[in-house]
Amino acid sequence: MKKYLNAALHKLTVLLEFIISFVLAAGIIILLVQLILSMPNVPDLNIYPNYEDLVETCFNLIIGVELIRMLYQHKPSTVFEVLLFAIARQVIMAHNNPVSSLIGVISIALLFATRKFLFIEFDESEKIIFRATTKARIVNSILHVHIPYEDEQTLYDVITKRFEQEKTEIGVGASTFFDNFGLRVAKMHNGKISRIEVIRSIH
Repeated sequence: MKKYLNAALHKLTVLLEFIISFVLAAGIIILLVQLILSMPNVPDLNIYPNYEDLVETCFNLIIGVELIRMLYQHKPSTVFEVLLFAIARQVIMAHNNPVSSLIGVISIALLFATRKFLFIEFDESEKIIFRATTKARIVNSILHVHIPYEDEQTLYDVITKRFEQEKTEIGVGASTFFDNFGLRVAKMHNGKISRIEVIRSIH
């Protein structure tokens, strides 16, 4: 029951993120059209958009686009890019004292240093444990993966057959990988596989 609830909540969050992304994208498109239509006003510094308005609006639109990417990609690098553009906008647009500008530049440098030395390739995946006796077709239906199976094969049947083909020794932690997902032995009881972890990529 918990697995079905988790799958339903996952679908709901994906749908909500899609709706939010769509609304944000629609707003950005409308603002972009308005900006394009008002471009003849740029030479007049007393009418919107003057040069500073143009640069600020463009920065805001770029940040909005990066927010959309962050919503559907779920990657640390997209968070980095949103922060980078936000700080760059503040440094360029805010005509504060030199100390504030220096702090902004240092912040950007720290972001790049963090990306270079602290970022790793995160294991961006979803891991769900099933009973080994769960039918492969049911897992495919829940997680929208494509576990190859015949008739009413269980996860146990699939993973043991795969281990035989790959000559993999069966034990806790033993894994086999397909195109965008993997199967891993999560638990054994009396020398037999009892729980299998399905590792699904969320890219």
